[in-house]
Amino acid sequence: MSEVSKYRPFYPYAPGGTKHSHLWSALGLTCIDDLRRKCDLANGGRRAACPLFWTLGANQVGRAAIIGWRDVIAPAVRTDRPPVLWPFDGSLQDLLKPGNLVFVETYPAECYAWFLESGLKGKGKLEVRRKAAPALLNWARSANVTLDLELRRAIGEGFPDGDDAFDAAVGLFGMLEVLLRGRSSCEPNEESVRKLEGWILGQESASARP
Repeated sequence: MSEVSKYRPFYPYAPGGTKHSHLWSALGLTCIDDLRRKCDLANGGRRAACPLFWTLGANQVGRAAIIGWRDVIAPAVRTDRPPVLWPFDGSLQDLLKPGNLVFVETYPAECYAWFLESGLKGKGKLEVRRKAAPALLNWARSANVTLDLELRRAIGEGFPDGDDAFDAAVGLFGMLEVLLRGRSSCEPNEESVRKLEGWILGQESASARP
């Protein structure tokens, strides 16, 4: 905890006696919401997302953020043709050009209601994920998306490998819903969000562009 600073904001390194308050207080903040971006805050039927810099627990995203930045984004931006990052580099419409590799952020929990009429609760249970299969398969058919046989089988069986695989598929379907079905990307107008915080693809915002 003594090493937490704006230069080393991820916490904790290992479990055991750690609390959210250790992180936000060490950074000079007043509560855990101070670490959440606007797109992380609770909205509608979705609870708040875990803060980006927290690395412990089933819903943490800190470790994934570290791996994504270190192993995917950082090497990619050093290539001869670096990817473009939405919304930092522009609107989705402007970025979707031949030859561009566009990185976007998705949040499966944001997408549940897009495909599942009553949302989703208890995704950690195999039976819950299995009950979601007909809706996901119906969506793929209606969107003319051809599924790999292995993916189709995993969906039908409720993703026996766990809910991480389930969320990966839902996140992918969410991206396709925006690209193929015309769902708005919901880009925010606020300069600080577009240039600093970033946004979740398809998440509605009071300041979203039309």
